[in-house]
Amino acid sequence: MHPDTCPTCGKPGDICVCGAVSPTPNRVFLLILQHPQEKVELLGTAPISRLQFPNSMVRVGLSWPNLKRILGRDVDYKRWGVLYLGPARTGEGSRAEIAAVDKAGNPLPDSEARLAALEGLIVLDGTWSQAKTLWWRNAWLLKCQRVVLHPRFRSLYGKARREPRRESVSTLESAAFALSRLEGQPAMLDRALETFSLLLDRLKAARRPPGEHVQDVTPGAGAPD
Repeated sequence: MHPDTCPTCGKPGDICVCGAVSPTPNRVFLLILQHPQEKVELLGTAPISRLQFPNSMVRVGLSWPNLKRILGRDVDYKRWGVLYLGPARTGEGSRAEIAAVDKAGNPLPDSEARLAALEGLIVLDGTWSQAKTLWWRNAWLLKCQRVVLHPRFRSLYGKARREPRRESVSTLESAAFALSRLEGQPAMLDRALETFSLLLDRLKAARRPPGEHVQDVTPGAGAPD
């Protein structure tokens, strides 16, 4: 490891934002399963998410036998949600910002009750293809409650990192959005976005050619859907 590399987030010192994170207590446990290749991404946000939400854990790998092995304790899979990668059916009326869905992606009639009962949320960290690899290599995820998000904001990623879907957001953004809705605390998302915005600012500054001046490097929130 380079001497200037942060031991917590693994990023160069001029990009690291660990010292600026203001931890936000979370009731719902956050478990981030990170694809090994994502660990070296400068824009990766799993370590920052771990700092942002103290009641959390990050595990790097491709497969695990079960959730009990990861957590070291017995679990009730019905009380664990996983952010679903497949298509979600909207049905009639407006889309809920967060919803529990069945295997076909259809919103469940008792979605609110299922979400209220969750004690933990699993987020797959990596590119779209890497996240799909994690999904298919861990069959026990099928036992968890599938959860879909319909955030009404554009990811701060902007053009910094290409994603195959317009609605794709970073791990930090998706985790913060989901937790803020599950716990009824919108400020949880606001704090996380401040941290992510700072990371993008520092990354842009680090990539800027010597002598070039950029008046505003803060990314906008984007237009709502």
